[in-house]
Amino acid sequence: MKKIVILTGAGISAESGLGTFRDEGGLWAQHRIEDVATPEGFARDPQLVHDFYNARRGQAGSARPNAAHAALARLESEHPAEVVIVTQNVDGLHEAAGSKAVIHMHGRLSAALCAACEHRWEAPEAMRPDDSCPACGAADSRPDIVWFGEMPYHMSAIWDHLREADLFAAIGTSGEVYPAAAFVQDTDRHGAHTVELNLAPSSVVSVFSETRFGKATEIVPQWVDNLLRG
Repeated sequence: MKKIVILTGAGISAESGLGTFRDEGGLWAQHRIEDVATPEGFARDPQLVHDFYNARRGQAGSARPNAAHAALARLESEHPAEVVIVTQNVDGLHEAAGSKAVIHMHGRLSAALCAACEHRWEAPEAMRPDDSCPACGAADSRPDIVWFGEMPYHMSAIWDHLREADLFAAIGTSGEVYPAAAFVQDTDRHGAHTVELNLAPSSVVSVFSETRFGKATEIVPQWVDNLLRG
């Protein structure tokens, strides 16, 4: 087995206490997606959106990597060939666990973005609509998050990695958000072995050549152990 590309979604961080927008009772359940995760929602009420992401940033800051994150960091460290993690998550738990080759396709909670000049900087714990950009001075800051209707980051590099993959794994993803939901079809067309590791089957489960279901903290370390044993 040579190059491994891994897509991770919200399910890998759920056991670290970070809920998905499908969870009942969490931050997402208190808001409509259209109000807090779209450019139009930000234009209507930037204070609401900043308050929402300030709360998410606080949650992520207190979360700790779990056994699934640690297992992927171990895989990167011990596998003899390249391991790349493409994550839909905006937390920093992969890096906190020790992973280095991480591509954040949906941005990062820990970063701020100037909508005027596209300068990025480390976000303060609490952002406000009138925060000024340290590069151009415009009071036009926003969370460095890819919202619904926006193009994910680093897509050219991601497609290149996917087409070089010998093994593609999707962990904790719903298979409902594109373009990530199409990654398995693309890697399958290019001859990669594909595996889904999930709490329950995703919307694209039928495309995978192998599936494993259960808690991420249980099935991901087991899968990594099997890979490293060869």
